[in-house]
Amino acid sequence: MRSLRTGCLGALLAVSLLAAGAPARSADLLDTVKQAGVLKIGLEGTYPPFNYRGASNQLEGFDVDVAKLVAARLGVKPEFVTTEWSGIIAGLQAGKFDVIVNQVAVTPQRRQVLDFSTPYVYSAAQLIQRKDDKRQFKSLDDLKGKKLGVSLGSNYNELAKSVPGIDVKTYPGAPEYLRDLAAQRVDAALNDRLMIGYLIKTSNLPLRPGALVDGGNSEVAIPFRKDNPRFAQAIDRALDEARKDGSLARMSVKWFGSDVTRPAK
Repeated sequence: MRSLRTGCLGALLAVSLLAAGAPARSADLLDTVKQAGVLKIGLEGTYPPFNYRGASNQLEGFDVDVAKLVAARLGVKPEFVTTEWSGIIAGLQAGKFDVIVNQVAVTPQRRQVLDFSTPYVYSAAQLIQRKDDKRQFKSLDDLKGKKLGVSLGSNYNELAKSVPGIDVKTYPGAPEYLRDLAAQRVDAALNDRLMIGYLIKTSNLPLRPGALVDGGNSEVAIPFRKDNPRFAQAIDRALDEARKDGSLARMSVKWFGSDVTRPAK
């Protein structure tokens, strides 16, 4: 899995300059969306299981389901705009779409130029083990002297190598290290909590989720342009209602096999 969407700081700087020179908007975004009858949603469309084109070439995935739910609760239709990640935040600031629903992590830098909904996903680093392995690795320290599989170039590679004594084995991607894990060539693997249920489900290998190991919960939310307080309230209300009635949890279980819409414990 690509790391949570935390990059593009250079783009953020450019975006902040654009925002500084942009004329003030008199209408709240909620009025604009309601009048158009459409919520324009920016996403990549190439990022399974969050958003991608399925067998019928239609967009599907967890983020697509969340975006459709939010639009429905605002009383408008969803309109998806596929955009490369490198330009997606600048596209939002330029008004090419109203929101991004694409696993955008909330960071202090982004909060300087964008507003965010309440989080709809919480992520954390998590281990993967074999189903028949009775050992309970509760932290990365427990893997000292053991072999741990990670994707080359990922945040989890860096996290694993930060603990001396772990024999870190790097792979091109998850399919390769999951096969080695099932074959007992490594003792455990490390990936994002959001991806593990999906990876295990689609691998058809005898694996199970292990312990959360970084102790944190990275927040993922829906960004939109600043100074739209009524729109912010409407988006938060839609997500809060979906959280209370179980809609968000059901979507999460559908795609990940567990509820990742609440902080991990």
